[in-house]
Amino acid sequence: MVTIIVGKPNNTKKCKIISLNNNINSNCAEFDVSDHTNLSTGEPKWANYIKGCIAFFPSEISGFDAVICSSVPVGSGLSSSAALEVAMYTFLEILCNKTSDPIDKALACQKAEHDFAGVPCGIMDQFISVMGKEGCALLLDCKDLTTTQIPMKQMDDYCFLITNSNTPHKLSSSAYSERCNCCYEIARMLNRKSLREVTLNEIEALKKKNVSEISLRRAHHVVTEIQRTVDAAKALLIDDFLKFGELMNESHNSLRDDYEVSSDELNVLVSSARKVKGVLGSRLTGAGFGGCTVTLLKKDAVDHVIQEIKTTYTGAPDFYIAIPSEGAGQMKSSLL
Repeated sequence: MVTIIVGKPNNTKKCKIISLNNNINSNCAEFDVSDHTNLSTGEPKWANYIKGCIAFFPSEISGFDAVICSSVPVGSGLSSSAALEVAMYTFLEILCNKTSDPIDKALACQKAEHDFAGVPCGIMDQFISVMGKEGCALLLDCKDLTTTQIPMKQMDDYCFLITNSNTPHKLSSSAYSERCNCCYEIARMLNRKSLREVTLNEIEALKKKNVSEISLRRAHHVVTEIQRTVDAAKALLIDDFLKFGELMNESHNSLRDDYEVSSDELNVLVSSARKVKGVLGSRLTGAGFGGCTVTLLKKDAVDHVIQEIKTTYTGAPDFYIAIPSEGAGQMKSSLL
């Protein structure tokens, strides 16, 4: 699944962009970039992601014509917006003959989504879209934005099966903000900048102070998820895919029970996959409330899992095979 942008300068101060997505109301956007730092949002809404990237690009932008083609499902928790942002930012780098610091690039793309699309997303999607490396997982510490490439050496025998429930999630819904606010409140009570600095013992101690049970469960998920992430990286470093799969299962259970961002559809997909021999772990992916699950499994178990899900899931799922791949870059082709 990829997002591709092809374009060229048009020797004007206007940008004209065409999207080949058939599921949008207007496929064409045109706007002036005489002052690229003073762009404003508008219709069509998908173009706001583009405008945000242009607005936060650290160089003057000349006009260009471009076409966007993407096979990444929209609204499914598979980072379609980050793919669009990072692809556009990479296009601008090539257009302007400029190389950006990877962290600055990811942060600029996140800011574009916050300020121009109005979506309060995290930073993971942009980071992996920028810094993805073939055959590796990316360990990101959001406390200081440091990253470590973690080799996944057994991917010759395993793969990730993405199952799209085809029940779209809505990241900008109030539920996302409510959960974030619960976590910020717990951190404030403990005089910490974020839950990245909080321990489980401190969470337990708050129970004696009549703190909201819901807020405590939200915080409990985040603190345990941080530890699961660290443990998952350690497991990969010693090729322990079994442990990695167990942590995926624990992660979904916590997202379902403590953070409450799963759904009946996602739970069915996860439980169906876990029944099949050769499956190591399965969890929801993305913000939840619909969207997709990701399952780590042996390659020879893929067909069995698909059949099991088709038998038990009443919806119409789509399936994709995924392996750790490179992040955004310039296409090298004799056709271009």
